[in-house]
Amino acid sequence: MSNYLAAIWKCRYFWMSLVQMDLRTRYRRSALGMGWSLLHPIVMTAVLCTVFAKLWGLNIREYAPFLLVGMCFWNYISAVTTHGCQCLFQGEAYIRQYPAPMAIYPLRTMLGASVHFAIALCVVVLLTWIFNGFGNVPALFSLAPTLLLLLMMGWSMAVLAGFSTAYFPDTQHLSEVGMQILFYATPVIYPPEVLRKKGLGWIADFNPLASFIELLREPLLNGTVPGPKPYLIALLTVAIVSTAAATTLVRLQQRIIFQL
Repeated sequence: MSNYLAAIWKCRYFWMSLVQMDLRTRYRRSALGMGWSLLHPIVMTAVLCTVFAKLWGLNIREYAPFLLVGMCFWNYISAVTTHGCQCLFQGEAYIRQYPAPMAIYPLRTMLGASVHFAIALCVVVLLTWIFNGFGNVPALFSLAPTLLLLLMMGWSMAVLAGFSTAYFPDTQHLSEVGMQILFYATPVIYPPEVLRKKGLGWIADFNPLASFIELLREPLLNGTVPGPKPYLIALLTVAIVSTAAATTLVRLQQRIIFQL
C-alpha cells in the first residue's frame, strides 16, 4: 500500500494538472466562473428556508446556516458518486497511454468536488460569523479530522463508482436514483429532532452519513467540538468503504482496460 501511495504522489503533477484542466474547462467563458459552484446551494437554501422555516417554526437566522452546511455536504457526496461513475471513461485516453496508478482518476474527481466544497464551506463560515459572531472559531480546528475523513470517503466512493460503472454501465443511473432517495433519508434539510418527534429517529440513527453532517454542524453552528460517537461512526464508515475501494483496485485495476 505504501508503494502504491508513493507512486500516486510521484505522478502528482499529472493528476493535479488534470484537476486544473477540469476546472478551467468547466468555467471557461463563464461570467461568474467558480461562483457558479455556490449558486445551487445558496439558491436551494433560500428557497427551502422560505418553505421549511415556517413549516417547522424555525428561526431563519439559525436555519439558513444549518441548511447550507447540509447542502454543501450533500453536493460533495453526490458529486464524487455521480461524477465518479465516469472517472475511468473520462481518463481512458490517459489510461491507454500512461501507466499511472488507476486510483488517480477517482482522485481527480474527488479533488474537483473538494474545491467546490471548500468554497461553499468558506461561505458557511462567513455566514455563521455574520449571524452568530466569532464564538465558533476555537471549535473550527476540530474540522481538520472531519475534512480528512471526507476526503478519504469521497476518494473511496469515486473508486467504487468508477469501477462499478465500467463493469455495469447502469450504475450511474442507479446511483442517481439511490442518492435522491438517500437525500431524504439524511438530515440535510431537516433537523434530526423532527424525525424523532415522529418516531422515525432510527432513520437518522442508522444512517452513517448523518454522522458526517453532525461533525460539520457542531463546530460551525454551535461552536462546540463533537463527541466521540459521530467520530467513531464516521471513522468506521470510511474504513469499510476505503477497504472495499482498496480491494477493488487490487483485484481489478490490471483488467479494467478491457472494460473501457
